[in-house]
Amino acid sequence: MKARILVVDDDRAHMTMLVAMLGSWGYEVDTADDGAMAVTRVRERAYDVVLTDVRMAEVDGIEALRRIKSYNPYLPVLIMTAYSSVDVAVQALKAGALDYLHKPLDFNELRTGLERALEQGGAQRVVGAGGAADPVSEMIGDSPPMRELTAMIRAVAPSEASVLILGESGTGKELVAKALHEGSPRKARPMVTVNCAALAENLLESELFGHEKGAYTGAQRQRDGRFVQADGGTLFLDEIGEMAPGLQAKLLRALQQGEVQRLGSDRSIRVDVRVLAATNRDLEAEVRDGGFREDLYYRLNVIALRVPALRERPEDIPLLARHFLHRFAERNRKSYRGFSPRVMDLMLHYDWPGNVRELENVVERAVILSPGEFVTENDLPATLRGSAKSDTGPSGGQSLEDAEREAIARTLEQVGNNKSEAARVLGVTRVTLRSKMKKFGLDS
Repeated sequence: MKARILVVDDDRAHMTMLVAMLGSWGYEVDTADDGAMAVTRVRERAYDVVLTDVRMAEVDGIEALRRIKSYNPYLPVLIMTAYSSVDVAVQALKAGALDYLHKPLDFNELRTGLERALEQGGAQRVVGAGGAADPVSEMIGDSPPMRELTAMIRAVAPSEASVLILGESGTGKELVAKALHEGSPRKARPMVTVNCAALAENLLESELFGHEKGAYTGAQRQRDGRFVQADGGTLFLDEIGEMAPGLQAKLLRALQQGEVQRLGSDRSIRVDVRVLAATNRDLEAEVRDGGFREDLYYRLNVIALRVPALRERPEDIPLLARHFLHRFAERNRKSYRGFSPRVMDLMLHYDWPGNVRELENVVERAVILSPGEFVTENDLPATLRGSAKSDTGPSGGQSLEDAEREAIARTLEQVGNNKSEAARVLGVTRVTLRSKMKKFGLDS
């Protein structure tokens, strides 16, 4: 799909030249001749980049930039200016501009700037110099918490250390375990996963260590456990905090001695296994309360990696959402251009209690239900729409006067401070609106 660019400039001749140039490079172009109109356009349609002039008659480029960033903080904006002022450049960058370009434009510089903006706004992955071989190449995100996490993974992966992966449900702890395995010398051998919460204690013991024929009712043949299956590779124990205390002691012995015994057998089997464990529980608190063995905790917790919750890295929401959109669109043989601005706004202001897994499910549902080329608000589940409305509407317990002031302020912001349009939306005359603005101190 063509990338869509919004060009904002009140110099009609310059705008016409830019539209022709960008069109010849394969971009789809929309235009606005004023900052207020640009803000309205961004609220109405989904854009990949905004390219805006600074000096304009009504609302200038810096103010438009601030309003656009307030609405969608992650939409890349490039500023154009004919004034080589350091102050203007600093002002633009502080307001959130990705870069600024001097007029008359250097077309090579413009093209490079657009490509960089599109790369930033696209479904980037955190990759290192190793390219596809990099262990974190499947981990999507470019936020500071994700950069810190991936740096730790690269440092820890080549070692033999046990790693405890901490994080809420749905954050991607198993993906971290896979990255650690792929970055280790053991990557040619299997990574075997066991969900400790999925089986009763006696079945989990058999799953881990194996059993002899006749060891218990239903054991009709000898079976190797997951430790033996993972020999030479990695064993990932998911939801380790759910393991029963009796089995914790047997796991500790296996880790300390590097050997296991099948149920019903007296013979020990040597195993060479690196153990990774994950939990959404506070294991330190579990240790204090006696629910988890202290010696096992320290045996597993040689290195601790914490996976951030999605609400702690909102910068990654557009990247993840686009990634899931492309994946599910391809799987369902559909074609999408992206998300409407309102959908992205709702996603950015939602708390995501289910983390990345919840976002993935929301996007898959939208792909299945959406009939158009853009995912719209109507394609989102009611919980997401309702939560956003409660966050953005007037708060309960307000006086009528406070509610009126908030409604006027919010409407002015939404229409780019266009008072005629605000009066129309609010259903009052322009004179009444001005009077109310003066009363509430909104006319400054």
